[in-house]
Amino acid sequence: MMSKRLLAQTTCNMLIRCSSTLHSKAAPAVMAQLQSEMPQSDHRPAEYTGPSYERILETRKNHLTPNLLAHFKKPLVIHAGHMQWLYDHEGRRYLDMFGGIVTVSVGHCHPKVNQALSEQMSRLWHTTNIYMHPKIHEYAERLTAKFPGKLKAVCFVNSGSEANDLAMLMARLHTGNQDILTFRNAYHGMSPYTMGLTAHSTWRYPLPGVNNGILHVMNPDPYQGIWGGSACRDSPVQTTRSCSCPPNECQAGVNYYNELEQTFKYSLPRGKVAAMFAESIQGVGGTVQFPKGYLKRAADLVHANGGLIVADEVQTGFGRTGDHFWGFEAHGYMPDIVTMAKGIGNGFPLAAVVTTPEIAASLGMALHFNTYGGNPMASAVGISVLDVIEEEQLQRNSLEVGTYFLNCLEELQQRYELIGDVRGKGLMIGVELVSDRETRAPLAAPHVLDIWETCKDMGVLFGRGGLHGNVLRIKPPMCINRADVKFAVDVLGQAIEDSLATPK
Repeated sequence: MMSKRLLAQTTCNMLIRCSSTLHSKAAPAVMAQLQSEMPQSDHRPAEYTGPSYERILETRKNHLTPNLLAHFKKPLVIHAGHMQWLYDHEGRRYLDMFGGIVTVSVGHCHPKVNQALSEQMSRLWHTTNIYMHPKIHEYAERLTAKFPGKLKAVCFVNSGSEANDLAMLMARLHTGNQDILTFRNAYHGMSPYTMGLTAHSTWRYPLPGVNNGILHVMNPDPYQGIWGGSACRDSPVQTTRSCSCPPNECQAGVNYYNELEQTFKYSLPRGKVAAMFAESIQGVGGTVQFPKGYLKRAADLVHANGGLIVADEVQTGFGRTGDHFWGFEAHGYMPDIVTMAKGIGNGFPLAAVVTTPEIAASLGMALHFNTYGGNPMASAVGISVLDVIEEEQLQRNSLEVGTYFLNCLEELQQRYELIGDVRGKGLMIGVELVSDRETRAPLAAPHVLDIWETCKDMGVLFGRGGLHGNVLRIKPPMCINRADVKFAVDVLGQAIEDSLATPK
């Protein structure tokens, strides 16, 4: 009997090579040389009536700050969206495989979320929380019910940076300690406070005091790190690195933990740690997964030294990883503070910090306020997002379609040497492009950009991440289906073929 894994790969193999009978009723992006067609969509966006492309470029150059970088050689002007689809100003349709940087969770302009926002806007926009309004209380009950244990106190803010900023403040106030640990390759925000947590040279300004009390420890990366093997990750797809680990034991994880212990022995005041921050799967860093069991042991070490463990669920929360609602649940530990943003509001500016009542009480040492946090509109949107995730079983869809996606990408990896690694869980997926599989050297930026741009020209929008920008980040709206996966993998395969055929 054919194994499930082999059957999945064989099915993907057939899908990649066959022609689709689906036809798009909206104008698709250019699809030169592509055998299959973009999946159908009955949605018809309104015709674009805004400023000209040239006027937008001029305004961007003269009136927006230069940090606002645009993707692609000819930046897209996106004026409409519907579920997994985006539309540019000329009517071309794109399959969104990046979800507005892992933000669109239930689908662009989801009708139920739109309706909830519209109804709330017609009733009450804003009061701040100096007055009580019903929606924030309803939402607080709904959101905290999604958490285990004593994680029942929530503070609403507006962005992931704000959430992690507040978590840092809470941890230091509650413990009375200063030092905070985070991983190299981590991304936790760009406020002056959280920039110290973020450990990418490309995202850091040369400012004094940014790293005040923050230590970056070795990143436990089973693919690019010092240690790694063939069964380290909680993923349907493993690295191509070999190992001799016995069953139920990851030697790479043990080695990375031993290295973490050295930091506690030599670089920290004994028993005086404030917190450790950890993404369940690193996002901006390129969908890096930690060895199984590592974070649980790390959390125990932090707790033994008086600190709190902060789970950054800004990208991995709300069912995206498939088998759990929160990414930390798959790691088998209980965080003290959880931060979330992005998918929480499906694109609406909304974020939150959830913690225990005891830790939350630390904010009572002084006045603390957020003008917009948990406003009526944000709360209404947040409730409707939870409703849609449950009603449309999007967590289950993330698991099933995401696993199928990973298996298809693994089959593509077997065909092309420049795909060094495929990794992830659910619809939190990364594809690392390399110039040499043995050394795992990153594929040069011009070659990565060629593939990325070609995918865009053929109608699929991927993100990029990792220190070298050589990881394709695949984090689509959780409503995508297998036909979308088929098209996306087909496009990526054709883009790689075109790149290999082009003289460098």
